[in-house]
Amino acid sequence: MALTQRLEFRQSQSLVMTPQLMQAIKLLQLSNLDLSAFVEEELERNPLLERASDGPEPPVAGEPVAESAEFSDSGHDGDEGGSDASDMAAGAGGEAFEPGQEDWLNRDLGSRTEIEQTLDTPLDNVFSEEPAEAAARAAQDAAPTAYTEWGGGASNDDDYNLEAFVAAEVTLGSHLAEQLAVAFSAPAQRMIGQYLIDLVDDAGYLPPDLGQAAERLGAAQADVDAVLTVLQKFDPPGVCARNLSECLAIQLRELNRYDPAMQALVENLDLLARRDIAALRKLCGVDDEDITDMIGEIRRLDPKPGLRFGTSRTQTMVPDVYVRPGPDGGWHVELNSDTLPRVLVNQVYYTELSKTIRKDGDKSYFSDCLQNATWLVRALDQRARTILKVASEIVRQQDGFFTHGVAHLRPLNLKAVADAIQMHESTVSRVTANKYMATNRGSFELKYFFTASIASADGGEAHSAEAVRHHIKQLIDAEAPSAILSDDTIVERLRESGIDIARRTVAKYREAMRIPSSVQRRRDKQSMLGNALSAPATSSDRSRDTAPA
Repeated sequence: MALTQRLEFRQSQSLVMTPQLMQAIKLLQLSNLDLSAFVEEELERNPLLERASDGPEPPVAGEPVAESAEFSDSGHDGDEGGSDASDMAAGAGGEAFEPGQEDWLNRDLGSRTEIEQTLDTPLDNVFSEEPAEAAARAAQDAAPTAYTEWGGGASNDDDYNLEAFVAAEVTLGSHLAEQLAVAFSAPAQRMIGQYLIDLVDDAGYLPPDLGQAAERLGAAQADVDAVLTVLQKFDPPGVCARNLSECLAIQLRELNRYDPAMQALVENLDLLARRDIAALRKLCGVDDEDITDMIGEIRRLDPKPGLRFGTSRTQTMVPDVYVRPGPDGGWHVELNSDTLPRVLVNQVYYTELSKTIRKDGDKSYFSDCLQNATWLVRALDQRARTILKVASEIVRQQDGFFTHGVAHLRPLNLKAVADAIQMHESTVSRVTANKYMATNRGSFELKYFFTASIASADGGEAHSAEAVRHHIKQLIDAEAPSAILSDDTIVERLRESGIDIARRTVAKYREAMRIPSSVQRRRDKQSMLGNALSAPATSSDRSRDTAPA
């Protein structure tokens, strides 16, 4: 068999990832905030893109412009040189202003004697000679008649911004820095204090190890410890602590409640977390009534004092889709128009430019701008249609959830929705990312409705994992303090309800919902029951050794 070379033509189809296609795919998975930021960048970059305004459309050339209802447009269409006085006179009287009536403005009135003879009285009787200074003083003393005279600006001005009058948000760092300027006068101490304040996190804690602070600042460790002792007395109480025990101890010293028994309790918070009340009572050397009071005082303290001061504003979740009950018993799905950016392609501007552009480089640049602008408008429209299509299918699949609640949430995966709307699973995955749906039962992320399937114990229809978690939470919330449900008992209860589930799955779901184990729940509920029973017999003025440690 001889090897030869030959030239062949072959025709085939393939999908090429063009920049426009990659951009359209990227737009699908953006949230409404990220999409708004992206569109703003494109508006600044592309001169052929413009924001579609919600106001009236601009007038077409050649058509008369409608006047305001307060004024008449008779006799003044297109008269740009007419005075304001003539316009108001024509609008009020309804008669056209005669040009001959302006002659008296240019007429010579003659000397003072002639004017007095004409008026048959001296000019002093007609025009009172008030000094200019008195008139200016009277105008200054007069009360302002408009809001703008106070210097605040008119409320209907476009440049008027109410946020300019809002006080700046006080952060924890600035609050501590103000106290630092008062507490220390030496520059070295202020430098050490400001360095430590910069290390404080949002919760108000310092790093556990401050050994490198003295080395980096070139100061003695004793100086750093002395400044830290003063910082720990700043407001809010408990700030600048290095761990939870130190934070609680600072607050107890502030309340004059840090006695030896309370010190032993604060130093053994791990026993309190495990609800080992017997060991705590033995270490503190108190009875049941005192240990109950001490635990109550600990719970009233603030474990994160720095969170009282905000560092950043929380952005409110804005839904992308609204689901409302329809008049026919179904559900009406609509997009949130406020989250959809409105952009248009300025074809008029491109037409005017194409007539004047002569350089090939400029023509190529504006052609690319026109192509990108057109593609972006189409991509935004396709994104909105795809979101609406996916959301409508989710509502159709999960009709039981919207009608009856979480217990009727069906198992659903991406493939089921993708096959129903004839799209790829990756497209559905991108659409459901960072998108939210406002329903009659609250606002949920679109991915919330996609849950795993759990088999039925009697061979019936499978159950949704979210519905099973809801069932587990209901069982635990309804348990009595004397009959705490273990994970094995929960498995038996679920199987009686027709849900076939393993014990490790119950434990996984319980931990995901931050529900403690049966042992911890038994201790918590028995402790709460004991507090409730001993509350009437507890005396508020019971004395205890309060000598500070």
